[in-house]
Amino acid sequence: MTVNIEEQLSRFSDHWAQRTVAAVNDYEVKLAKVQGEFVWHTHEDTDEFFLVVSGRLTIQLRDRDVVLGPGELFVVPRGVEHCPVAEEETAIMLFEPTGVVNTGDAGGPLTKPPVDTD
Repeated sequence: MTVNIEEQLSRFSDHWAQRTVAAVNDYEVKLAKVQGEFVWHTHEDTDEFFLVVSGRLTIQLRDRDVVLGPGELFVVPRGVEHCPVAEEETAIMLFEPTGVVNTGDAGGPLTKPPVDTD
């Protein structure tokens, strides 16, 4: 199956809601549009992979900030508290095990199950 990332991104406008666009073994490839500040959270059982498709993403860590532009990626190691922030609308790709909760251990109103697109 071929997936056109720009086409998939054009299908939605809501922020912080991940869309699963492919599966690799027990992992999901997800796209999301983000803007503003997310929540501080931790994923105790898995690393979290962020790839910026467009825009600019800052991943706040307790000891530093990691700033990513288009084509750059960063992996937050499991158990590391982090908070993604996007000053402008930013498109990102995530690669994570099926069933990972987007807000990790934090919960709250931004917790959303993945929404699949065809």
